Amino acid sequence: MTQTTTSTAAGAAVAEPVSARSPGKVALAVAGKYGTIIGLAVMIVALSIAAPGTFLSVSNFTNVLTQNSLIAIVACGLTLPLVVGEFDLSIGYQASFAGVLCVGLMSDQGQPLWLAVVVGLLVGVVAGLVNGLLVTVLDVNALIATLGIGTVIVGVNYAYTGGIPKTLVGHPHFLDLALGKVAGIPNPIVFMALAVGLLWLLLNRTVLGQQMQAVGGNAEAARLSGVRVQRVRVWAFVIAGLMAAVGGVLLSSRVGSGQLTAGDAYLLNSFAAVFLGSAALRDGEFHILGTLIGVLTVGFGYNGLAILGAPTFFQYIFSGGLLVVAVALSTVARRYARR
Repeated sequence: MTQTTTSTAAGAAVAEPVSARSPGKVALAVAGKYGTIIGLAVMIVALSIAAPGTFLSVSNFTNVLTQNSLIAIVACGLTLPLVVGEFDLSIGYQASFAGVLCVGLMSDQGQPLWLAVVVGLLVGVVAGLVNGLLVTVLDVNALIATLGIGTVIVGVNYAYTGGIPKTLVGHPHFLDLALGKVAGIPNPIVFMALAVGLLWLLLNRTVLGQQMQAVGGNAEAARLSGVRVQRVRVWAFVIAGLMAAVGGVLLSSRVGSGQLTAGDAYLLNSFAAVFLGSAALRDGEFHILGTLIGVLTVGFGYNGLAILGAPTFFQYIFSGGLLVVAVALSTVARRYARR
């Protein structure tokens, strides 16, 4: 009898914290896991009511997907360093230089389209490799290393261009990369779908992806399990650099020139999307599907501001505020996931 009573009391003690959770704590837990999805749904409903003829249309939704497809590619690439517990502050600068170099090689050096694109993509691969080696081999803090490399890339960019944007001369097929369509679907959406799908498969269905998640969860435990932690981290930076370069090349194709700072804005928007995405479906974990949801949240927010005629300065307020909210949601999700 005593043993039964003791067991019952122990069970009640364990169950009590769950049942005694206040409505406020339950709301925070829900916000931490589903906040981004709820916010996106509320935003779409509110904008549909405020501007039904303009916002709620197939053409506008297609436009939002097209305009944010390149950010989605860059942000999904950024997800991988964050999965392994690192940061990359150079992705925007990588995107800018990749696009400038690609256009310059075709217009100034007379190189063929395929070679210019390959070299542009290699910019991201090399920058990502350097970032990874600095962080893993030299043990430089990722924030310092990537910010430093990003600043170097800015300098190289200005040295190559002399501070003057590169205008595309000839090569009309280059414009088709971002302006063409496949079966009526704009190419940027096709590229986004391919990038998101491949990165999702990499992170969730390959050995490298499982190792990335293991390293991000507990690097020391992963090392003791035989995972080559440094190599995995380097791969995360390399893939992030490649995706940044893809976004930069496609951006230059969209605008028809190589602008020195065209891709810089991808940095803030990508971080906002990734952190928003970590509060979608999972308890504060960075994942590809969540990042896509975060991108759509940012994209529909900007689209709604434009439709409602909000002043330009408010976009910066929205973007910065969204990043703060995203990090807060991610922190809340992780806190409740540990309980």
